Amino acid sequence: MPNIKSAKKRVVISEKARQHNVAARSKMRTLIKNVLKAVESGDKEAAKNAFAVAEPVLDRAACKGLVHKNKVARHKSKLAASIKAMN
Repeated sequence: MPNIKSAKKRVVISEKARQHNVAARSKMRTLIKNVLKAVESGDKEAAKNAFAVAEPVLDRAACKGLVHKNKVARHKSKLAASIKAMN
């Protein structure tokens, strides 16, 4: 445990930021899963809507440095391709 006042403050701030990042990452993963479930169910319209909801959240995560921009690009590309491949 830190003894210096500024170090104690950093511990509090770091934990707060960590909790925020965990929540944001979880939301991102949930939205990706929602798109994949819609694709598996065969409902193209639902998949498109789920992708429209997920896309800005993924972009925001990349902008804020939560995940790497190439990872976001890879996910978006994979999801868009799976929607496009639906009959």
